[in-house]
Amino acid sequence: MLRYLLDEHLSPAIAAQINARRPEVPIVALRAWQEGTYLRASDSAILAAAHARGRTLVTCDVHTIAPLLKVWSERGTKHGGVVLVHSHPLPTHAIGSLVRALVRLWDDEGDMDWTDHVVFLRR
Repeated sequence: MLRYLLDEHLSPAIAAQINARRPEVPIVALRAWQEGTYLRASDSAILAAAHARGRTLVTCDVHTIAPLLKVWSERGTKHGGVVLVHSHPLPTHAIGSLVRALVRLWDDEGDMDWTDHVVFLRR
């Protein structure tokens, strides 16, 4: 099942708006998750912890996450899935667009197993 974890570069307002409108969509901002333990942690630590707790990372950090995922794939290291937000079609300050896109993705693919699944978020 798709359970979102918003990276620290994405506004916690995204999670707040989704929780207010669609409380059945499991989403939490990294700032609030695990009492903020993973703020400023390495991408590897965040991905490993998210996987251990059944979370899929939502991040705009395309340039560092993509190479890390390649290394993990080559090693056979599992992750809980990643939703990549590219700033061109979906700017990170466009909170309403991000909310709609994440809800739509959850509606369309929320029931699937997100282990090692990677997608680019679309409008």
